[in-house]
Amino acid sequence: MDDAAAVAEAQAGHRDAFRLLVERHSRNIFRLGFRMTGNEADAEEVVQESFLRAYRSLARFQARSSFSTWLHRIAANCALDLLQRRKQEPQPSPAVAEEDPEQSPEERLPSPDAGPERRLLSGELRERIALALQQLTPMERTAFVLRHFEGRSIEDISQTLELRAGAAKNTVFRAVQKMRRSLEPMRAPR
Repeated sequence: MDDAAAVAEAQAGHRDAFRLLVERHSRNIFRLGFRMTGNEADAEEVVQESFLRAYRSLARFQARSSFSTWLHRIAANCALDLLQRRKQEPQPSPAVAEEDPEQSPEERLPSPDAGPERRLLSGELRERIALALQQLTPMERTAFVLRHFEGRSIEDISQTLELRAGAAKNTVFRAVQKMRRSLEPMRAPR
């Protein structure tokens, strides 16, 4: 059953159809939430809130965009809302992206080809990227994550952020410029 058929079934009141949509999209929504918040617990909260909002609003879904795009817009808004709430709370130092708990210890090991210097540099780079992402505004972080981690088009980003395409493109550009400035010290000399 494709998304359109599952949405139609779910709108008709079949909970199993919505459960199928949850199973199909929850991993991508978690990934988006994690990249935006930098925290696994917050990403789980984004997933739950996103599907709850989607379920409550399913009757109003008109299929002007794909279900996936609509759900990503909801998830991005949930993550932005969460980041806004967190901004008002006192925050500890920014968290570095955690390792995937589903991986076995052997899968977490670096490639046998990577020497200790390369592993150290990779860890440092991951840490710097996480810190650089924290320096972006929530809107810039969302635009950057959607474009460069999720591979979304400017049109999708503009719909998700409810901006004109030019404003979305400009937001991505500003985020890239800030990331470059933050990561400049890591760049190898030519």
